[in-house]
Amino acid sequence: MSEVMWVEKYRPRSLDEMVNQESVVSRLKGMLNTRDIPHLLFAGPPGTGKTAAILSFAHDFYGEENYRASCLELNASDERGIDVIRINVKNFARTRGLTEVPFKIIILDEADHLTDEAQHALRRTMEIFARTCRFCLICNYSSRIIQPIQSRCALFRFTPLRDEDLTSRLRYIAEREGVHLVKSGTEAILEVAEGDMRRAINTLQAAASFGKDVTYDSVYDVIGVVKPTDVLEIVKSALKAEFIEARSSLRRLLIDEGFSETDILREIYRVVLDSGMREKWKVKAIEAIGDADYRISSGADPEIQLSALLANLVSIGSDMKNDY
Repeated sequence: MSEVMWVEKYRPRSLDEMVNQESVVSRLKGMLNTRDIPHLLFAGPPGTGKTAAILSFAHDFYGEENYRASCLELNASDERGIDVIRINVKNFARTRGLTEVPFKIIILDEADHLTDEAQHALRRTMEIFARTCRFCLICNYSSRIIQPIQSRCALFRFTPLRDEDLTSRLRYIAEREGVHLVKSGTEAILEVAEGDMRRAINTLQAAASFGKDVTYDSVYDVIGVVKPTDVLEIVKSALKAEFIEARSSLRRLLIDEGFSETDILREIYRVVLDSGMREKWKVKAIEAIGDADYRISSGADPEIQLSALLANLVSIGSDMKNDY
């Protein structure tokens, strides 16, 4: 087994390796051809290639030799105060690059973690040093970036990766690393990743660290998340009015196996949403799930609230039988 983090080892090294972001790649390639870029704002869910895209772009834009001198990469979640903007960013931005390209690039990862004060300082910095520096702000939620900064940037929206793209990459990595990835293991990773390539690759590496086949069970054992199959059986039992059996299974997950009530509740929601129930019964079930979630987050006893949710599902199951 390799000691290298597979996420970094198999990160896209060029824009041509990016998948499911055709619009983004096309616009970035256009900027490569013109040799000029505006300030950039990359927004989208985690693990969809935002950081990989700008790093690949910067390598192609400046070349391998000049990349380090022309780019500054900061993680705003660690360095998010106003002093970072006033000192680190401003000092790098005020000097012209030594290459034929007249400006440098500052990459601010997780920029939505910057304080409002830091964002307002950044806005002025972006304006003053536009001739010598371009900024690329990367965030999960563009709404957390103040409007004056958004208006100065070209917005690129990244979407969650398709299952087929995740599957293709996982199989490629498994083959290169000599890991036996079975079909059920792939399906489990897709359930967990939800379009996040980084999480998918990390899960594959963690499951493969056992030195066995990567299966459905090995994936869920290593990530410590409740199995959808276990929750499905609980929901089925409740809908069949087998309350005591459903509650016993619930207590096993909560107490014996130590899963959090939040994970269980989230999985119940997913199971109900994907079930074959008629829409009106899904609505009632999701309303009950929402009530339980609100009460738990307000400090109510999780076991009592989850048991009450099962009682509601029993009632819904009884009404479904009488619905002709």
